[in-house]
Amino acid sequence: MQDRTLAGKANSAARECDALIRLDRISKSYGASEILKDIALHVGKGEFVSILGPSGSGKSTLFNIISGLVPADEGTVHVNGQIGYMQQKDLLLPWKTVLDNIVLALDLKGQDKKASRAKAEALIDRIGLRGYERKYPSELSGGMKQRASFLRTFLASGEIMLLDEPFGALDSITKSNMQTWLLEMQKALGITILFITHDIEEAILLSDRIYVLSSRPGVLKEELEVGFNRENKRERLVNPELLIMKEAIKGLL
Repeated sequence: MQDRTLAGKANSAARECDALIRLDRISKSYGASEILKDIALHVGKGEFVSILGPSGSGKSTLFNIISGLVPADEGTVHVNGQIGYMQQKDLLLPWKTVLDNIVLALDLKGQDKKASRAKAEALIDRIGLRGYERKYPSELSGGMKQRASFLRTFLASGEIMLLDEPFGALDSITKSNMQTWLLEMQKALGITILFITHDIEEAILLSDRIYVLSSRPGVLKEELEVGFNRENKRERLVNPELLIMKEAIKGLL
């Protein structure tokens, strides 16, 4: 166990040197309410890192700080690359087609519309929406809407994606399918993902590393390396180590 722990720390230190996102001693308050306190974390290129914590622990506030939507009161934020931010709600515009929703961010940036749609069309099959390009959001299932939102976020960023509980509103079967799909997309597209969840099992299933936050004010309780079944993360669901890690995380919350 000691050797594995030392190896995990060494791997984490190596990734920190190559980090696309690095936060140092981030704190944030709204009036007298302290939301985050002394948060330090990093996300290396190609990693899937989850931020796990109870509701109200400041996870979404942390994403807003990383994406530049709100300033931190203290600390520093370093981001090396373009960020795409996907929230739990799909936020698709009901009067636009699926394709027009997917390229919306590119249109708002003033990019060539024909080229933007060609980029989206090239990935439509990969996200499983071929045949739905001209349909409207009301004609899609919840999982399809999230796939469209994912591609819109990916096209807007290209490298770093912040995913804020994207599967929280889905039923358990659709959620499981979307988790598998997300892992496939990350591998196929080489994306770096920072993921928010309050679902312990979901964090263990998807992540390379997990940062555990306390309840408000959000304080970093632990950084955990998920070292088992790296090559096929779905196999974690039947590995006894998942239950051991799940109980350890419960003890931190």
